Amino acid sequence: MHRLFTVLLLLVFAASKAQSPLYYPPLTGNVWATTSPLSLGWCPDKIDSLYDYLGSKNTKAFIVLKDGRIVLEKYFGTFGVDSVHMWASAGKTLTAFTTGIAQEEGLLNINNQTAQYLGAGWTSAPSAKEALITVRHQLTMTTGLNDNVSDPNCATPSCLQYLADAGTRWAYHTGAYTVLHDVVDSAAGPLSWRQFFNTRMTAKTGITGSWVKTSGYNDIFYSKPRSAARFGLLMLGRGIWAGDTILHDTAYFSAMTRPSQTLNPSYGYLTWLNGQNSYRLPGIQIAFAGPLFPDAPPDMFAALGKDDQKIYVAPAKGLVVVRMGDAADSSRQAASNFDNELWVKINAAICSPTAVITVANTPAGWHLFPQPAREKLHISGITITVKQLWLLDLSGKCIREIPVQNGEAAVNLQNLAPGNYIVSDGRSGRLFENL
Repeated sequence: MHRLFTVLLLLVFAASKAQSPLYYPPLTGNVWATTSPLSLGWCPDKIDSLYDYLGSKNTKAFIVLKDGRIVLEKYFGTFGVDSVHMWASAGKTLTAFTTGIAQEEGLLNINNQTAQYLGAGWTSAPSAKEALITVRHQLTMTTGLNDNVSDPNCATPSCLQYLADAGTRWAYHTGAYTVLHDVVDSAAGPLSWRQFFNTRMTAKTGITGSWVKTSGYNDIFYSKPRSAARFGLLMLGRGIWAGDTILHDTAYFSAMTRPSQTLNPSYGYLTWLNGQNSYRLPGIQIAFAGPLFPDAPPDMFAALGKDDQKIYVAPAKGLVVVRMGDAADSSRQAASNFDNELWVKINAAICSPTAVITVANTPAGWHLFPQPAREKLHISGITITVKQLWLLDLSGKCIREIPVQNGEAAVNLQNLAPGNYIVSDGRSGRLFENL
């Protein structure tokens, strides 16, 4: 039997802007091209509301780039353009990118055992279990080492304890991540981690800052806010900076910004991913249904750090968003409720074309998210034999064909006129004869 369900689409705003070629600022200095929010059709009153919200949430710096140009830049209190702030765990994504460069140069292979670079005994796990851990497991937070030790930042062998076989458990474990710097340090010898980073990244992109070891273990990156924006722009350009390819390995970059394992689809290589069908959070062994941030662009990926350090990259919109400051609320986690609240405010300020969708008569077993949906409606739980859906208007005219892969699909809501629509998983009968 063919399944049909009706959706009501309310088009909130119909303006759109084509994405432009990316702009890159000079490697040194504070010269950076800007674009007026008004020229993009953004809403001045909503921008003021966004700034008020950020100020109430302990923000120190906020930057929005559109196609590389600064559209919004706001500093709070005594914090300014040349002030320096920690990235916290947002620096993990920076580490993942740098590790990709090391692999591209043939210095290491992420599929090799970590012990090949650090030597046996870098953990306190039994030797056979330690031998299962690869560099890729460190990049994907699947080492199987215990994240529930007294100090999860600790990176000494006594703290890196076996809990499960590598690849069988996802857990946000900073200690296991931290020794990645030692892996690159060993592989890139005689260059240290800092020297390798400076020659491959700072010299070519202008991302300046310092890696500072805190608590005796963790290397934390500190920089000016615009260096965080530079890294976001580098990621938006998929590893290219002003025509200079910093990371040639497109397969690595794609793997970094896509689900890296099935345990937590919302995590790539030390990079958070939006728009997936489930997610896990630090310190919790529970999978939550739906995307990480329902009101953020579904193709967005992000570098997220403690106390709400944020570098969001939304490729389809050409956006990079940076937020630095103190914790916005009491959670202090890398991913928090603040992320989605912030995107609600950003969407309002951008006045971007969005559709709000209300769903009725959902077929049994189908899961639709987010609700309300903006730009895309994701569907999971579709019968595995179904390979195609169709979006129809009430006259039966086919508006869009929707491919289905592994029981999942995404309905593009952009540029749809307001009205009622039908999604069908079959074509039969008089209703479809004139399609």
